[in-house]
Amino acid sequence: MIQSQTIFYIILSIIVVEFVWDRFLLYLNTTKWSDKIPAELEGIYDAEKYAKQQRYSKVNYKFGWITGTYSLMLILGMILFNGFAFVDEWVAGYTNNYIVRVLLFFGVLGLGSTILNIPFSLYSTFVIEERFEFNKTTPKIFFLDLVKSLLIGAVVGGAILSLIVWFYQATGQYFWLYAWGLVTVVMLFITMFYTSVLLPLFNKQTPLEEGELKSTIENFCSKVSFKLDNVYVMDGSKRSTKANAFFSGLGARKRIVLYDTLINDLSIDEIVGVLAHEIGHYQKKHTLWGMIIGVFQTGITLYLLSLFVGSVELSQALGVQEPVFHIGLIAFGILYSPISGITGLATTLFSRKNEFEADRFAAEFHNGESLIAALKTISVNALSNLTPHSWYVFFHYSHPPLLERVRALKQVVK
Repeated sequence: MIQSQTIFYIILSIIVVEFVWDRFLLYLNTTKWSDKIPAELEGIYDAEKYAKQQRYSKVNYKFGWITGTYSLMLILGMILFNGFAFVDEWVAGYTNNYIVRVLLFFGVLGLGSTILNIPFSLYSTFVIEERFEFNKTTPKIFFLDLVKSLLIGAVVGGAILSLIVWFYQATGQYFWLYAWGLVTVVMLFITMFYTSVLLPLFNKQTPLEEGELKSTIENFCSKVSFKLDNVYVMDGSKRSTKANAFFSGLGARKRIVLYDTLINDLSIDEIVGVLAHEIGHYQKKHTLWGMIIGVFQTGITLYLLSLFVGSVELSQALGVQEPVFHIGLIAFGILYSPISGITGLATTLFSRKNEFEADRFAAEFHNGESLIAALKTISVNALSNLTPHSWYVFFHYSHPPLLERVRALKQVVK
């Protein structure tokens, strides 16, 4: 068995190397900044707005350095000065109940992290996003969102964590099987009921009103044999001017949600192009396969966790002499991060493939040119980077860059 001191240095190395690697990829991205718009995308920006896009990228790059370095210092401080051991000892003084101890431990860490990061969230929302005319969030909405998120995390996350710890106490090393079943049920619930149960806590959704847009959408759905009871419009404009659309659910619970900003920014034909893309995800079973892959990955992760979470050496590496579940979980999470990085890379590759397939579906069954126009408008209005570095795209982009999508769509249109 590897000694605790060795594990301690491995943990530090992983954290530092991941930070350096991420900063390196971000730096590479800056080397592709250019005042010249790619030929295939000429005309989508005027000179003034493209200069604004360049400024937006540079501001976010600098801000990312500050927040990233801040987060690095916090986690290194917790490890180097036995911060996790201190919190564990503190909460242990309040209760002898093991499950309550775990809940208090993560509650203190979660609340502390949230409070320490509030200034950065405020600056991002009310300074950067405000400066570039994206922000529509009021201070009231900001803090209500924060409180709601904390409450949901405490109630839902606390319930899930309590059961997992109980499984661990009751079954020992085989707890992963029960935890896997529990997490699978939760994932299925979120997939099925996210838009009808969780999303309404933050945003209002209303059925798309009768009119030309709804009729055109219904005609398209009929054309591709897609049963859709209703399309919903979400008040995304209460927080940002950026536009989006998404698909959620399976079977009778499926739902397509359009941001109100999307409806305001695009023509009817372009909106149907975006909706056709979302329907393409369902028809190609991307949502289903995504959930299956997620369940499979979760099972592997929990199995590996069961092999190491009770290790004395893992807890000692973070300053706790006796093996405890929550300390072992944190140490395992850091040690596992290189593996999760690899699985995450596979997930992004799979996601980008799915986006191309959904684009092709929209082009074949609706109109490729309208989707191209919609993607360009959405990208311009969000001041998206038109020339990201290929390495950054490879490791981080869940969606292909605009230029790649336009090129692929034009091949279909031909």
